[in-house]
Formats: sequence, C-alpha cells, structure tokens
Amino acid sequence: MKKLLAAALLATAFSANALDITFATEPTYPPFENTDSNGKIIGFDIDVANAICAEIQANCKFQSHAFDSLIPSLKFKRFDAAISAIDITEERAKQVSFSDPYYDSSASFIAVKGKTDLNTAKNIGVQNGTTFQQYIAENGKQYATKSYATLQSAILDLKNGRVDVIFGDTAVLADWMKTDENLAFIGEKVTDPKYFGNGLGIAVNQASTELLEKLNQGLAAIKANGEYQKIYDSWMTGK
Repeated sequence: MKKLLAAALLATAFSANALDITFATEPTYPPFENTDSNGKIIGFDIDVANAICAEIQANCKFQSHAFDSLIPSLKFKRFDAAISAIDITEERAKQVSFSDPYYDSSASFIAVKGKTDLNTAKNIGVQNGTTFQQYIAENGKQYATKSYATLQSAILDLKNGRVDVIFGDTAVLADWMKTDENLAFIGEKVTDPKYFGNGLGIAVNQASTELLEKLNQGLAAIKANGEYQKIYDSWMTGK
C-alpha cells in the first residue's frame, strides 16, 4: 500500500512539474488538423505533437487560431508553439524559429474534372496567409487570385464555379479528393524551395530556445523509435 501511495505521489509530482506546452493550429486542414464530431482537434500534426510531448514528458494542449494569425501571435507569445502544416521559409524564419522538418512538402493545382486546365483557367483560389498565396502572387500573375480564410471555402467556390483552380498542399488536396470524385489534379507538382520543399516545421518564438531544443529532441526520438512512421502511415497512407 505504501509503495502504491508513493508511486501515486511521484506521478502527481511529475505531472505538476512537467513542461506545459500550448500549441496553436488552424483545424480545418485535414489530414494535418481537423475537428471530430465532438469538437476535438485531431490530425497528423496533433498526433506528432502529442508523441513529441510524451517523449519529452510535457503536457500539451491545442488551441484553434486563424492560420494567418499564427506567426504574428507567436511573436507576442500568445501561445508556446504553432503546428499547422507551416512551410519553413526564409521569410518566416526571420520572424520565428522552426523545429527540424517533420514532413516533406509540395504544392499542386486541382480543378473540377474536365472543366479547365492551367492554360485556360482565369481565377485561382488560395488560402490566406499561406506560402501558396505568396507563390501565386509572384508566379501566377496571369490569374485573378481569390484568397480564403479556409481551404473548405475555396473548395466550395471551386465546385460552384466561382474559381477555376485551387493551389494548395499536395497531401491536403489529395485528402479532399478521397471523398470527392469530381476533383482532379492538373499540371505538375511545385517544389520551389523559396516557398515549398523545405518541409513543415513547428514554429516557436525566437526567444524560446530551450523549448525548441526539447521539441527537436522529441522529434528525433519518435523518428528513431518508429512512432513517427506509425503516425504517418495512419494519416497519410491509411495503413
């Protein structure tokens, strides 16, 4: 009995002294983050963050924020970290610090099947505050660009004919097409290293050097012990 009591006290002491990490995310971006029928935030990013927290013995929780507010809010330390399919770019790295990449990224175009191609498209939809928006602003000047707070809104306008094409993360668009046979990829994948191809990272305030070190330690551990691969297979390949 005494041993059980001592173990319980030790566990309570650990929980009280454990690092608390609040992650911000924009949970309308499956398979990276979404909400279930009970309103709980779920997804690939969430499972990766939870696995990292388990490795570094931290308590983590998640808050919903608009994507374009993540980095500005992080600069003011309104939360501890942001994990929301954030591409690591040189411009963003001037404002926040990034963990080691936890996912390789690329971008693609989608349209309603048989309706248009990149040569005939006139209007293109992108999510506001993303590298996809930045890329099209620089490299897609032949299109009239419409920005959306969420990808769901862009998809809805695509299906209703308000935009001809959507440009976004390849994995996210592929996830949408699993449940919508009317959509299809068009053109080639884009991996311009200025905007994509550097991978996705967890963002922290530039002053949070100890937190960044711990996150990188946890990420390296889950990649080494196979936990990361299990999470990847579950969300990205359906295994």
